[in-house]
Amino acid sequence: MDSILSVQHITKSYTQHKALDDLSLEVPRGSVYGLLGPNGAGKTTLLRIINRITMPDSGCVLLDGKPLTESEVFNIGYMPEERGLYKKMRVGEQAIFFARLKGLGKHEAERRLREWFSRLDILNWWDRKVEDLSKGMAQKVQFITTVLHEPKLLIFDEPFSGFDPINANLLKEEILRLRDRGATVIFSTHNMASVEEICDHITLIDRSRNILSGSVDDIRRTAGGNIFEITHRSSHEELSATLAGLATPLGESRGIVGGYTATKIHIPHNEDIREVIRRLNDRCELRSLQEMMPSMNDIFIRAVNGTLK
Repeated sequence: MDSILSVQHITKSYTQHKALDDLSLEVPRGSVYGLLGPNGAGKTTLLRIINRITMPDSGCVLLDGKPLTESEVFNIGYMPEERGLYKKMRVGEQAIFFARLKGLGKHEAERRLREWFSRLDILNWWDRKVEDLSKGMAQKVQFITTVLHEPKLLIFDEPFSGFDPINANLLKEEILRLRDRGATVIFSTHNMASVEEICDHITLIDRSRNILSGSVDDIRRTAGGNIFEITHRSSHEELSATLAGLATPLGESRGIVGGYTATKIHIPHNEDIREVIRRLNDRCELRSLQEMMPSMNDIFIRAVNGTLK
């Protein structure tokens, strides 16, 4: 795996509290990477270490295979959960100020900013004061100043909080567009629906440790446990006899339009799936078979509760 960021055995404690405990993870280049976990799990501490706002007690962070240094931080765009805009400044003036801190010249900064402000529909707020902005509009400004210098690694801490569904979807589209243009995106969130929609990979942190990492598709498939829903024409007894030795019906069946029945079944072994389909076709008038993938919210709860195998 080509990793842009490698976190290796990071430990961080504050007095009697261990915020991170020997935590490691690899972020694939060009991916959208979700950092998940309950409140207090250590997510924000990790993001602050990656941005060199605080330093670990032990372990290291590598960017492109090299130890992360102060100069390399300019290759990272970071939007923390705590929004940091100066309320009395005018919006455009403040955005240019932040862009200049990222190394952009004034004219180039203004050109890029006006393009972004137009795309996110806030250009008419350019000369207004920050204190006049709603929370959502202020977040748009901070998002723009985070991505403006086109860093190769973008980090967002709870980027969707405060957004209505329309603007949250707009931000998701922009994140995917940035990924498609070559950026790698890490974001910390509690919004499991967002994880399913845009994340390629995730790490779940609980009690300061990495308890689950991998691609979203692989994790959902593994957690699914080979549960399928079939649509068929047969009684429960006929179905059980047909599947004997290969699969087991689960729970109650339900009738659906057209006189068909929908039943969930468990097929323990992948190599038996084709034989199950053959038997169902021959004996039960099989209309469809669909793998039932668990939601990321279900996986999150099961992992934190220790019931995810």
